Amino acid sequence: MNIEIKLKRVYEPAEEGDGLRILVDRMWPRGIKKSDLKCDIWAKEVAPSPEARHFFHDDPEGNWEKFSERYRSELRSGEALCQLAEKIRESRKDTVTLIFGFRNPTKNHALILKDELSSLLR
Repeated sequence: MNIEIKLKRVYEPAEEGDGLRILVDRMWPRGIKKSDLKCDIWAKEVAPSPEARHFFHDDPEGNWEKFSERYRSELRSGEALCQLAEKIRESRKDTVTLIFGFRNPTKNHALILKDELSSLLR
């Protein structure tokens, strides 16, 4: 089964083509009620550790490369990534949308997570 993984900010509206929607932030997004967010899975265990997140947020541009390495290491050393991949397979959806709160669309943890998940789901 070929699974397409999309990325979307949590503040963008849900769409029919989103498929399985997975919130990948450790903390619930500000300003959104739980009842208002269309989210099938809240996978906070695959979010960066608080230490890695703080490190990245201190200087997103300057710390991107080191954060990326650190977060990939966290994902690969734990079971959460494999468990999420299994939930995705069990859903039998061919589209998955990872939703996240960070503002930067080109430097955020969801990009790294998408890459790691894609490798596992092949």
